[in-house]
Amino acid sequence: MSKSVLCALELNGDATDRKVLTEAARMAELDGAQLDVVNVLPDFGESWVSGFFEEHHHERAIKEANDRLQTLCKEVLGEERNAKVRHLVATGKAYQEILKVADKAGSDLIVIGAHKPELTDYLLGPNAARVIRHSSCSVYVVR
Repeated sequence: MSKSVLCALELNGDATDRKVLTEAARMAELDGAQLDVVNVLPDFGESWVSGFFEEHHHERAIKEANDRLQTLCKEVLGEERNAKVRHLVATGKAYQEILKVADKAGSDLIVIGAHKPELTDYLLGPNAARVIRHSSCSVYVVR
């Protein structure tokens, strides 16, 4: 069975994504594992707010997220390493989609970032905490 490391990125423009991606790539390299990178978009099409968006908003958002994912991976990993990475953009609740992608890919490890603690979510962000709680594989949290 081949090994797989899933790296979950938020693409929010801060340095956290770079740190998470660097760690995930390092861990995948150590094990000779496939590196998969995922970003999850909220699902606006299924809710009452969908009427506030243009007709093809979701398709454009997926394309833009994929472009940003590709660009970030090229910048952090280099073009040669990036060519071997599987880039995925999912839609839905972040923790649920991360777990689905990990299950489908047969991931042995999920690498995810944690927000700085705030009063409302003291140790981990809510998505990281849920991924940790419900994952069937190991989860590595990058601070």
